[in-house]
Amino acid sequence: MDFLKRLVTWWNGQTLGTQLFTARRGVKVGEDAQGNIYYETRDAKRRWVIFNGEVEASRVSPDWHGWLHHTWDAPPTTSPLPHKAWEKPHQENLTGTTAAYAPTGSIRRSEPVARKDYEAWQPE
Repeated sequence: MDFLKRLVTWWNGQTLGTQLFTARRGVKVGEDAQGNIYYETRDAKRRWVIFNGEVEASRVSPDWHGWLHHTWDAPPTTSPLPHKAWEKPHQENLTGTTAAYAPTGSIRRSEPVARKDYEAWQPE
């Protein structure tokens, strides 16, 4: 079933074409904390990522994103970027999931806050 899913869909990991291209021309450069594997061609002209699980572009950390888009030449495995003490770890986009941010007073919160500063209008 996994083979059929990979053959027909692209959002469940790499397709058969990508797997063949990676096997023939890809050189593994590194892996991130989420298990995504990064490759480049032998001439270093093309770079790509094979996602561990669902394909979601926001799962690529900023360090690897810069390398994928040729912002810098060395991958984070050989020359890691300096991080500030106040920086939070990378988090994927959670929009549309139950873990998405819901501000105070939002109807999406599991326990809405009772508001005392608002009284609904009632016709007389």
